Amino acid sequence: MDTHPAEVITTGVPTAPAPVTALKRPQTTVPARFRDILALDDFERHARPHLPKMIHQYVAGAVETGSSMQNGFAGYRDYGFLPHALVNTARRSPETELFGHTYDVPFGIGPLGGAAFVAYRADIRLAKAARQRNMPMILSASSLIKLEDVIAANPDAWFQAYLAGDQNRIDRLLNRVETAGYKTLVVTADTPILGNREHNIRSGFSMPIRVTPRVAFQSATHPRWLLGVVARTFLQHGAPHFENTEAERGPPMMSSASVRNTTARDELSWKHIEAIRKRWKGPMVIKGLISPHDARLAREHGVDGIILSNHGGRQLDHAMGPLQVLPEIAADKGDMKVIVDGGIRRGSDVIKAMALGADFVLMGRPFLFAAAVGGQAGVEHAHHVLREEISRNMAMMGVNRLSELDASFVRRI
Repeated sequence: MDTHPAEVITTGVPTAPAPVTALKRPQTTVPARFRDILALDDFERHARPHLPKMIHQYVAGAVETGSSMQNGFAGYRDYGFLPHALVNTARRSPETELFGHTYDVPFGIGPLGGAAFVAYRADIRLAKAARQRNMPMILSASSLIKLEDVIAANPDAWFQAYLAGDQNRIDRLLNRVETAGYKTLVVTADTPILGNREHNIRSGFSMPIRVTPRVAFQSATHPRWLLGVVARTFLQHGAPHFENTEAERGPPMMSSASVRNTTARDELSWKHIEAIRKRWKGPMVIKGLISPHDARLAREHGVDGIILSNHGGRQLDHAMGPLQVLPEIAADKGDMKVIVDGGIRRGSDVIKAMALGADFVLMGRPFLFAAAVGGQAGVEHAHHVLREEISRNMAMMGVNRLSELDASFVRRI
């Protein structure tokens, strides 16, 4: 599971955008163990056998009926393409600019809480892969690795915060984040309380984790995860803690004190966003908005971007999918960037989002399963798979730059 970066030939991080031709595109050697992984969904298929059911469901599951997660996927099924033919696309490139940085691709890695309990040192693996492949990576406040260690691995990483409605606690956390060197701050708005995650109860997962007979059996029958993730983490780094929810180190993830990390989140309001905007000098993004009303308020409060997201279906059941509200929100975005997170699994999904007004997209689950399958190399292969899908689709759509896309390229089915 722990792989060496040399297993994947990389091209480094470009310092300036450059046209990419079909004939001169850098060649990537695909390790033999990844040759059966042809699409992002294949990572889950490969990861599932060696993950205990409780861990797989923690990543893959959604609240209550699962409707909000299905809404995320349904939005993409609702649109078909109207490609432009006979366009010379030999010099096409998926490079995309966001917040003054030109990324190799129009997608990045969304925040993934508890990732290091799914794959060994996952946040570090994700951060290094993102830096190597020049795409953004957002560290979750619910990560089990110190934010200082992650930014040391990737100085361009973003930080996502779960904030209580307590300005003193907010300021102390922001002092820590700023001191560490993070430049882009993401404030999550859709988690005033945790959603009703029945799938975790049914599978045996809990927070804090309780070693019940069912949990012990699942762990013992999945030795690759038990030894390669849990035992290795405890032996080399000690008991995992929630490292970044507050200015101070949080409690161990197996401690009942972990619930204190969620107190007073239901008191967070727009007045706190206003105060954060006044002090935060770099790009500021609000994640977890679905309502056009909230998108307008975010723009009025001067945020640089919003992430349309229903939390991957893990919070409010029956919440609309991001793509279902994207056209209305994008039409009124002004200079604010609109990023879409949720339901994206193919290059065609990315193309649809960009055509309907998205400036960028994020994914979570596929990259975490990729880390579980192959560590950093697995994440880099996920980047390669999706980038190639986007490049092929651009050729068939008749565009050389993603900025050429607009609503005329898609039609509701």
